[in-house]
Amino acid sequence: MPPKKRHSGMTQSREPKPSADSASSPDKLDSPELSEKKHREKHAEFVSLCKSLRVSDLVCDRAWDLWKTVQESMDKVPGSQQRLWGACLFVIITDMDIGSFTVTQVLKAVSLNLKQFLVVVRQLDVNLDTISLKVNSALTRLEKKYDVMLALYQRFEKTCKNIFVLTPDGKERETMRTCWTMFLLAKGRALQMEDDLVISFQLLLCTLELFIKRSSPDQLQPLYQSAISKVPSPPIRTSRRNQSKAKTRPSEPEVDAQLLETLCKDNECNVEEVKNVYQTSFLAFLESMDLSRSTDFPQVNDINQQYEEHYLKSRDIDGRLFFDADESILPPKVEISQVERTPKKNHPDEDGLMIPPQTPIRAAMTSIQMLRGDLPSNGDQPSTTLATYFKNCTVDPTQDVQKRLETLGQVFSQKFGEAVGPHCVVYGRERFVLGVRLYYKVMEAMLKSEEKRLSVQNFSKLLNESTFHTSLLACSLEVVMATYEESSFKNGSSDQTGTNLCFPWILNVLNLSAFDFYKVIESFIKAEPTLSKDIIKHLETCENLIMERIAWRTGSPLFELLRQEHASAAAEPVETTASFGQPLQHNHTAADLYLTPTRPGSRILPPDSPATPPQQPSTSQSTSQAPCQAPRQRKSNSLSLFYKKLYRLAYTRLKTLCSYLLSSHPELEPIIWTLFQYTLQHEYELMRDRHLDQLMMSAMYAICKVKSVDLRFKSIVSAYKNMTNTNQETFKNVLITEGHYDSIIVFYNQVFMQKLKTNILQHASTRPPPLSPIPQIPRSPYKLPNSPLRVPGSNNVYISPMKNSRMSPGIMTPRSKMLVSIGESFGLGNRFQKINQMVNSSERSHKRTMDQSSSIKPLKKLRFDVDGQDEADGSKPGGESTLIQKLTEMSSTWSRMHEQKMKEDPETKDDSQ
Repeated sequence: MPPKKRHSGMTQSREPKPSADSASSPDKLDSPELSEKKHREKHAEFVSLCKSLRVSDLVCDRAWDLWKTVQESMDKVPGSQQRLWGACLFVIITDMDIGSFTVTQVLKAVSLNLKQFLVVVRQLDVNLDTISLKVNSALTRLEKKYDVMLALYQRFEKTCKNIFVLTPDGKERETMRTCWTMFLLAKGRALQMEDDLVISFQLLLCTLELFIKRSSPDQLQPLYQSAISKVPSPPIRTSRRNQSKAKTRPSEPEVDAQLLETLCKDNECNVEEVKNVYQTSFLAFLESMDLSRSTDFPQVNDINQQYEEHYLKSRDIDGRLFFDADESILPPKVEISQVERTPKKNHPDEDGLMIPPQTPIRAAMTSIQMLRGDLPSNGDQPSTTLATYFKNCTVDPTQDVQKRLETLGQVFSQKFGEAVGPHCVVYGRERFVLGVRLYYKVMEAMLKSEEKRLSVQNFSKLLNESTFHTSLLACSLEVVMATYEESSFKNGSSDQTGTNLCFPWILNVLNLSAFDFYKVIESFIKAEPTLSKDIIKHLETCENLIMERIAWRTGSPLFELLRQEHASAAAEPVETTASFGQPLQHNHTAADLYLTPTRPGSRILPPDSPATPPQQPSTSQSTSQAPCQAPRQRKSNSLSLFYKKLYRLAYTRLKTLCSYLLSSHPELEPIIWTLFQYTLQHEYELMRDRHLDQLMMSAMYAICKVKSVDLRFKSIVSAYKNMTNTNQETFKNVLITEGHYDSIIVFYNQVFMQKLKTNILQHASTRPPPLSPIPQIPRSPYKLPNSPLRVPGSNNVYISPMKNSRMSPGIMTPRSKMLVSIGESFGLGNRFQKINQMVNSSERSHKRTMDQSSSIKPLKKLRFDVDGQDEADGSKPGGESTLIQKLTEMSSTWSRMHEQKMKEDPETKDDSQ
């Protein structure tokens, strides 16, 4: 039976951690040692494995029962039984929260590396109820922590080669080992979220700075010798280690500014942020180790012993094994090659700069550098232009804005510190300051756009709308945290698993409803053209999460809007199916969605000048209506747009699931969609505290049932697990009645079928209901201006918009052979000749050489659909949609040239006369 708890995804900071004794010794709740007499009926090798891992009799029994349950299905899985037994033991101790052994201990016992072990454990879920949500959450956290630690160690190895001189006796290796172990200990003590890549890397730089300062010059490379030689010894070196604490406390150790700047420059990291990490988290760690007043290297044995205690308490990965290249910790070779994602030169004779591999740390540092570079350095206050907008309002919002930011800033910083770790409140303030700068910048861009659209400068109503400001600030902070990898959906992370700060954490902190937050996302993206492709995708994922689940939680304003719509005297659908065949395009801005409930027909005007919807009578007529006649309910722009996007998201996911399961029954897809769409429109209460995909799977099962197609729920959820952005809680933990949760099958039988039985059976009758139109699915509602686009008919020639010269164009153009940024220095002229040769050789498809008797492909003709996207004949709809931007620019240039020519022609005629 699935767990009955509503929220089962536990974060590391909230999990009770056992003591070192309980982690290194058998469970004290049962017998201290395994009794072989009690387990004679079990396989001898299984019992031996249990003894080596020092588990209790209870754990041994439960793991054996689990093995017997899945044994028949697991016979098909390659690998020895011992590996599967180890996976069963891991599942049991995780569910029971018993510290019998660590992850590293079980990896060594079954001779697997971590990635292989995670695969084996997940394969145990053959019946889809074997692995609990608690175990799945632990697996996701473990994988994320491992990926972060691997990225950190790879950067550590590379950085140390630039710092230390290699000696024949390998003395520098011992220094590096102690440094790495000390960093692991500092990270474990300073951070509750040990999978925070950026802060962990900054801690690593702090540790390296400490070891470089305490190394002799002959151990260092020339760059770091010069970095510390000009800096006087900090005052801390003159203090005595056993100085009486009753006396005045000596000054804190000074950061070697020049050394730290060298380290940060070499690793593309912001030096001010690293200084803050040093003065807060790292200094507190040194104090706890009594190392801040010592000029010597830390004692190796002492560091090892303390890390051993931390490792046993966490029951986790022994990070020291990275340094030893241990087989249990080494990644598969294919993964190492995949880390280098950006292109390199294809031929050694090609001139130009080598593009460095885009490792996780470099990607994070680059994103942070771009974010900081795009924001004004003095943007903590409104700009002159924005301040003018505030003053032009009927009610000046300046004081309210400042008070709101002050209050929310304190709340955000405090909650950030609670989630990340002790002494981390200051990092929350840093993130908040960046968020405020982005908040002001985007607000100004939005207001300029509104002024251009409406020809007004008084936005008093919008700028005095608290929800608008909070939503815009929340979106800005979400962008900042996503840039710092603290709110990320990688590895399937969401609010159920992964890091504490993952969306919708920000909504809970700012006490903001998801439906209100959704209103600002699209306008935010359009107003901030410097957002990277990854950030745009992140915000789009946030929007999808809102539509499929978060906006449907009890207490959401979405339900009140729906109630008002359906209670209208002349009730109309929230969004008519007739619009499905039309592209998803609208002119709504954030101002429209926050201020007016009306659909197109009235536009935003200054205060005291409300627009009268054309379908409504005049003011005199409306006031003379009979008291008993209720005025017609005005439609909601925000609700209409929400449902437009919801329908398209729902059909996209249904189409994907059908492609997995019903490829031999294509006629069922429109029928399933009709039931699915009907449910969302007329039975929206079924979505309360549930997930969009739960209704989708139930609709699919229902239609297959009445159409006599053999499709079981087990097959549906097995295919569903292979879809992107899915979580097993969706089908294992479904709301049945208030406070009671069960599986998707129980939900279908007791809730879905009971509510929609009549409608379901209609599809089996001779007169089924009419089919709902299929929504037109765009490639993405947001254009990705940074995406490189291949020139049609060319051979590896890509075009990308001009980026700021401080960044390498190679970052924006993956896997292209040659890179050109018009307006920047390119290098030797022969590279242009190479590009010309490449383009000319593939300009026409009929000019291509016929290798291996390959047939000539027809030329692709572009046609423009109503959505403003280009579509190549024979290709998937929406393919290469961003090319329209380039074609529009070319068309605009041609139009200007044509107009200029037309102006010149009359002058030429006059001259001739």
